[in-house]
Amino acid sequence: MKQLLELLGFIALVQGVMGLVHEFTDWRVGVVWRLGFLDGYEVYASVALVVLALALFAAADSRKRP
Repeated sequence: MKQLLELLGFIALVQGVMGLVHEFTDWRVGVVWRLGFLDGYEVYASVALVVLALALFAAADSRKRP
């Protein structure tokens, strides 16, 4: 379970950072800019993904080791 949380956190972190890179440099990277319903809210969605990643890393770290 811990490895799954870490993997999901890593994916969310990468997508969030790539979304922010797209907004500030106009490089076409990540999936946030491809989602039509986020039009105009890409920065907020990218920041939310970064925060989600940090929460997933914290949850993974709090899991007890066997």
